[in-house]
Order: sequence, then C-alpha cells, then structure tokens
Amino acid sequence: MAGLTGRFSTVVKAKISKLLDRAEDPSETLEYSYQKQMELLQNVKKGLADVVTAKKRLQLQSQKLEQQVVKLDTQARQALAAGNEELARTALERKSAVQNELQGLDTQVAELEGQQQSMIDNQAKLQAKIEAFRSKKEVIKAQYSAAEAQVRIGEAATGVGEEMADVGLAMQRALDKTENMRARAQAVDELEKAGAFEDLTQLGGGEDDIDRQLKELSSGSQVDSELEKMKAELAGGGKSAGELGSGDAPATGEGQSA
Repeated sequence: MAGLTGRFSTVVKAKISKLLDRAEDPSETLEYSYQKQMELLQNVKKGLADVVTAKKRLQLQSQKLEQQVVKLDTQARQALAAGNEELARTALERKSAVQNELQGLDTQVAELEGQQQSMIDNQAKLQAKIEAFRSKKEVIKAQYSAAEAQVRIGEAATGVGEEMADVGLAMQRALDKTENMRARAQAVDELEKAGAFEDLTQLGGGEDDIDRQLKELSSGSQVDSELEKMKAELAGGGKSAGELGSGDAPATGEGQSA
C-alpha cells in the first residue's frame, strides 16, 4: 500500500509539474523575481534608516551626558573653591556615574556605526546584483520573445502548431464533406440515367408498380372487349360492317368482276 501511495504521489506531482511548466511564462517569472529583489532592497534601506535613527538618538543622548559631565565638573570645582569638600565629592561622584553611562553609549554608538557600514556594503552589493539581474532579465525576455515568435512562425509554416493543426483538421473535414457530396451527386445522376427514379412531374408519377400493373390490366380488358364487339358486328352483317365494306377499295381482280 505504501508503494502504491508513493507511486500515486509521484504521478500527481509529475502532472502538476507539467501543468505548471505549460502555464509558466518566463517573462512573468523574471519580472516577479525582479520585483521580489527590489522589495528586499527596500527592506534593507528601511533597516539601514532604522539603524541610523537609533545611532542618532544615542548620539543626542551622549551629547547631553557630555554636557552634564562638564556641568558636574564645574560644580565640583566651585564647591571645592567655596570650601565645601563634601559637596565637591558628591558632584564628582555624579560626574563619574555619568561618564560610565557615556562610555556605554559610546560603545553602543560604535556598534551601530559598524552595523550601519555593514548594511551600506550589503546594500551596495545587492544593488549591483539587482542591476545585473535587471540587465540579464531584459536580455532573456528579448531572447524568449524572439524564440517564441520564431517557433510560432515555424509552426505556422510547417503546420505543426496547435492552431494550425486545428485549421488542418477543419480543412480536412471540409474536403471529406465535399468528396462525400460529390460522390452522392454522381450516384444520384447515375441512378437517374438508369431510370431508377420516377418522374414526379407526370400526372401518374405517384403510382407504384402495383398501380401500373392494375392500370395496364384494365386497359387490356377494355381493348379486348371492344375487339369482341367489332367481331360480333361484322359477323352479323350489321350496319357498321356495310359501311366499312363500302368505304374500302377493291383489293383483287375477283372483287372487280363481281
């Protein structure tokens, strides 16, 4: 079961990879990568600004402490000159504490300055990398566009592209339908010449074979009936027979002598 699951997972991944490969546009991918690098550069610049701001804040605080050191030193001298040694000692103690705090601030400022310089160097390197990527990106995009156009032209010329394949199939279907129609027309013409079709323009065009046979039978019976009637009239020497005899020219010599 584990082997089947792994195989299914591989097939799914392969299908997804194939779909993504077909949907991926190198130009869009390069532009997206360039945009992400620009966002990273903006974040570096923002971080650098934050470091410089923190350094400036410490420097301002350090300046205030330096002023306070000078003030306490002056107060200690004034107290000592006035004969108040205890007050002078207190001023000097405060001066020492401020100086220790000032040293800590100087250390922090130095660290921020180092961090600032490191970020400036990294920013410069990243900037140069992005510029190089941008130039290469434009070159790759131009090459891809040219290659894509060349492929489309080649596919159109050779008929191997998807669109041209659809056109070819449509043309083939049109040719097949045309050939079928021509074959049907020739078949109809051949059957018409062979008399396989009835002439529907005639009055009796709607009759079938049985109707025609019955009509021929009826016509034949009528002729036979008239023929029998004429025979009976001739045999009986009726008026019709005399008229028929007087109207006929003598055919032989015997008839003339009589």
